[in-house]
Amino acid sequence: MELDTLKALYVEGIRDLYSAENQILSTLPKMHSAATHDDLRRAFAAHLDQTEAHVARLEHICRRLVVSPNGKHCKGMEGLIADGTQLIRQDADPDVLDAGLISLAQHMEHYELAGYGTVRTYAQLLGFDEQAAMLQTTLLEERDTDQSLTEIALIVNIDAMAGAAAYLEMNGRHEWKNTLHTV
Repeated sequence: MELDTLKALYVEGIRDLYSAENQILSTLPKMHSAATHDDLRRAFAAHLDQTEAHVARLEHICRRLVVSPNGKHCKGMEGLIADGTQLIRQDADPDVLDAGLISLAQHMEHYELAGYGTVRTYAQLLGFDEQAAMLQTTLLEERDTDQSLTEIALIVNIDAMAGAAAYLEMNGRHEWKNTLHTV
């Protein structure tokens, strides 16, 4: 598709988000399985359901535009997911892993927030009011998810500090103490 109009750029943005959301659908179960904190596991399960609704909205928008949602692969989300796969494979303290999973999930959310904010604005400018409203709904849900993850992080990050210290202590790695005292 040639990007010679704002509508063409809008369609490309929708397709990018469609690809991103489908990649998220395939990785959220892995993140859920890797998480140990109950609130985080619940948040990932809820976000999986929410992501399915996001995909359905994007498909509806594409039907209204009479275009296929396919045809674009979101490399940005692919990179974030690759980082997450690497994180999950590491030997990590469970609390530290949970903190890392929250960080990953928030990176993913921020990517989506930027994308949805942009296409929502394009839809408004193009006079696609119904689509703009649907995109705004998704944008608000993404913001709520990000806020929920921030609230969970307030607990998990503190647990991770204590867990990391105990993990290092158990494995005979005391060098972390020296770095704490020299800061």
